[in-house]
Amino acid sequence: MGLNIKDIIPRKELEISELKGKIVCVDAFNTLYQFISTIRQPDGTPLMDSQKRITSHLSGIFYRNIALLSEGIKLVYVFDGKAPKLKQRTWKERKENRDLAQERYASAKQEEDFALMKRYSSQLIRLDDNMIKEAKELLDAMGIPVVQAPSEGEAEAAYLCRKHENVFASVSQDYDSLLFGTKRLIRNLALSRKKKTSGGLWVEVKPEIIELEKVLNTLGIDLDQLICLGILVGTDYNPKGIPGIGQKKSLEIVQKYKQPVLIFESVKEKISALPEEDQFDWTEIFELFKKHEVEDSTFKFKRPDEKKILQLLVEEHSFSEERIQTQLDKLKKVSERNNQKGLDKWF
Repeated sequence: MGLNIKDIIPRKELEISELKGKIVCVDAFNTLYQFISTIRQPDGTPLMDSQKRITSHLSGIFYRNIALLSEGIKLVYVFDGKAPKLKQRTWKERKENRDLAQERYASAKQEEDFALMKRYSSQLIRLDDNMIKEAKELLDAMGIPVVQAPSEGEAEAAYLCRKHENVFASVSQDYDSLLFGTKRLIRNLALSRKKKTSGGLWVEVKPEIIELEKVLNTLGIDLDQLICLGILVGTDYNPKGIPGIGQKKSLEIVQKYKQPVLIFESVKEKISALPEEDQFDWTEIFELFKKHEVEDSTFKFKRPDEKKILQLLVEEHSFSEERIQTQLDKLKKVSERNNQKGLDKWF
């Protein structure tokens, strides 16, 4: 879900080569959801092993990250911890969406409409504890550091990006990272990616970078005002925002009233007029973005554990040993190249 401010913020396309040698902190849950919703079979069902266990997340982690590591990018995956209570509204809305998608999927299946089956099935899967555990194990075996956030993963990733000069950017599809104060946000991080438009055409989606300082300067606001803008539009903590007030109108309000108290005083009646379940206390949400629970995590870039990777993917989940071994040869070359440069170290 996440914040939608894509129409008003500046961004630029990014060449993968520009990230060579740079450390980026990946919002793990956001990325894993991409894998399980997009890596699918023709009928829309996710990839599965011989025991019908989902493996889309493992396939995405293994193949995409080896491609990125081969380009010299240093990845750190940041996992969510305990979610704030305010996120319960988002969970409720997501469950309602899944229930609706389940009904539509059943109807499409009955009509043997594979396009609709694939569309709706991608909305049905959710990450479970075992999938998260497996993802961490595979990343660790690949030598990719795993950071466990105390709360929201994207808040922790933004903090590490802000705190440490060596961390270049956060990686997420969601714009919420900007409200958490990341210096830079990278979206669409993949060597090649395509998506289908509403008209049925496939278009290339290129990596893009959004710089917080440039966003604030272009919009003529500061970070506090950007957080207010986000709350007006709708965040994970108040998913529906204020209906009728979109991105551009929210920007006008923020620019006009400037101070958070005055901004929300100007829309007080609109918030009060919302259904009770959609009403929100802006101060709670504002404080979550300003003072979110984070910690100064450390991480280490290690050598890959080939035996562990083969055991997890081939022995446990029926991946093709030949295909996995081909990729492992690439991963080994990356590791050797990094060792020669002395990049295995604590950060």
